Amino acid sequence: MLKNLQSKKILHNGIEIPYVGLGVYQMKDPSETVQAVKSAIETGYLSVDTAAVYGNEESVGQGVKESGADRKDLFITSKVWNSDQGYDTTLKAFETSLKKLDMDYMDLYLIHWPVEGKYKDTWKALERLYSEGLVKSIGVSNFHQHHLEDLMSSSNEKPVINQIECHPRLSQEQLKAFCQEEKIAVEAWSPIAQGRVLNEPALKQIAEKHGKSSAQVILRWHLQNHVVIIPKSVHASRIKENADIFNFEISSDEMNKINDLNQNERFGPDPDNFDF
Repeated sequence: MLKNLQSKKILHNGIEIPYVGLGVYQMKDPSETVQAVKSAIETGYLSVDTAAVYGNEESVGQGVKESGADRKDLFITSKVWNSDQGYDTTLKAFETSLKKLDMDYMDLYLIHWPVEGKYKDTWKALERLYSEGLVKSIGVSNFHQHHLEDLMSSSNEKPVINQIECHPRLSQEQLKAFCQEEKIAVEAWSPIAQGRVLNEPALKQIAEKHGKSSAQVILRWHLQNHVVIIPKSVHASRIKENADIFNFEISSDEMNKINDLNQNERFGPDPDNFDF
């Protein structure tokens, strides 16, 4: 059983990623983002996940600095956006992101979406950044199994992680099984389905039994499935609540009830069909 907010998963390259991090998607207000990052670090979070397209890398960097935390104790992730994909453009985009974060290195850099005809060149750029030590680990986001297989067919490095939409309505069992087989960690974005499943009777019943919220039950379900999570919130109280998931355990029967909520329903775009 995972013990606390500092619990980590060992990636296949030996680097450790915290099981719980702060997601900052759609955080547009700079001061709000800075405060959210500071609140998370004060609560005990060690991981923050951003991306170039979020437009808040500078605020994340500022929040980290103002928190007073030692950079080496933290795990910072960013992602290369679709319009920057390709070998040279990815290297340039990474440099820009690193400058905005005002850091010497990133812990994890991801390909944000599998842009057809480009993600292999993008990956070669990530491999270079990894070999130069500018990033400690490299991975992908929103990759289906066939994207991963195609990428790995000609790569020197295997992605350490695949960050995907994953929640009780979209449990991604087959993809998770493939990733486990390949020793690729799975990280869930939108882990509570943007709040759309919180009123499910099964979740409310389990939550009531454990004296928790439906959101906490879902986040615990992810952890017991060995999935890394990055719940997003700008509110200090919610950031604390999302972290308070280490003092209870969901039974196998309860896990199955949550698994049964799966409908293969996406709330975000399908990686095989996106145009941005």
